[in-house]
Amino acid sequence: MRIDKYLWYTRIYKSRTLASNACKKGHVKIDSKSLKPSSEVYPNMTFVVKKNQILNQFKIIDLPLSRVGAKIVEIYIVNLTPKTELEKKEIIQNNKNNFRFKGKPSKKERRDIQDYLNE
Repeated sequence: MRIDKYLWYTRIYKSRTLASNACKKGHVKIDSKSLKPSSEVYPNMTFVVKKNQILNQFKIIDLPLSRVGAKIVEIYIVNLTPKTELEKKEIIQNNKNNFRFKGKPSKKERRDIQDYLNE
């Protein structure tokens, strides 16, 4: 089975086009070698997907015949991502939640800026 189809079937990417583009950009690797979208994958292979600045590691258990539901993805793939990468994901998520930029500062932020500049 093609790697781009497998990534789409197992819901790692939302569309086959996104999966194919990720392969072309070198975000999908096996043994530190970038894969083409047409590369064949087989059960018991391990591959790395760089998605959202995180290196996710997966092991193929079985090949699905078509796109599978989110609840049964575990039948076909195992997530072997190290804990350090998962912690990095949490840090990125927390930083996104704490960062507020909407262009114009709020009234409180404007006052804080004025207080800072006047001191």
